[in-house]
Amino acid sequence: MSNNNASAAVMMIVASTFLFSSMDAATKYLGSFMSVVMVLWCRYTIQAGIMAVVVGKIRGVSGFRTMHPRFQILRGVLLASISVLAFFSMRKMPLAEFTAIIMLSPVLITACAGWLLNERIGKLRWALVTSGFLGTIIVIRPGSGLFGWVVIIPLFAMFISSGYSLITSKLAVLENPYTTQFYSGITGSLLLLPFLMLERKELLDFFTQANAAHGGVLVLIGVLGTLGHLLLIMAFSRAGTSSLMPFTYAQIGFAGLMSWLFFDHAPDFWGWVGMLMIAMSGAATAWLNMRKKQ
Repeated sequence: MSNNNASAAVMMIVASTFLFSSMDAATKYLGSFMSVVMVLWCRYTIQAGIMAVVVGKIRGVSGFRTMHPRFQILRGVLLASISVLAFFSMRKMPLAEFTAIIMLSPVLITACAGWLLNERIGKLRWALVTSGFLGTIIVIRPGSGLFGWVVIIPLFAMFISSGYSLITSKLAVLENPYTTQFYSGITGSLLLLPFLMLERKELLDFFTQANAAHGGVLVLIGVLGTLGHLLLIMAFSRAGTSSLMPFTYAQIGFAGLMSWLFFDHAPDFWGWVGMLMIAMSGAATAWLNMRKKQ
């Protein structure tokens, strides 16, 4: 791997974390006015439309062919599932704290490695796993306002996010990123369409009582999600997952900034301590994985 490829991959990853944080902030805002199905169906339909044009222009009809349809569909289902869980989570908890819990997934993968892959996990790795989970407990501690049944949703999303990341890293080197993004968008759109039909009245009200601001935010969510995940795939195709994972923790910082700018919320002292523990544990785990592969 050349230094130019590695540098480009890092910049793509950091840019994608900013786009994801912006998308989450916009989704949290719209969550006060619109249903989860309406927001997410528009998000994935816009992605499918954008990528259909891109694929058609750049690669032609052959660009829509995939050699791994089952993995493409599975990736789309997992991504849509994460989006639904994220939507409900951000209705009940602040953006920064939600992001920190989701970003625990690399630590979770390490914790499961011994059981799933029969790998030996050393004392240092166990210390990092423990530190990451302690950080999560500090973030959702009793008295923080987050403790309760609501934290189950982002924790469940974290498990799904781990599988999504693994499939994305595999498809990044097997399929064209534009094709993958198209299938993720169309899968999410078709998956949510039956539920949207159950909310025909809200859909009709949206178009008959059009709110330009809400419509603009809907389009923005679709564009941000499309660009963010496209950059993620392109980054994974240029550098290894383990070497890029430390940089994904920039999303916690961006989420904290968005939470402060748009929702007038800043994590308290212990909240920042917990998020820092999660970020440092995840980054150190990724660094150890990178060293092991060298």
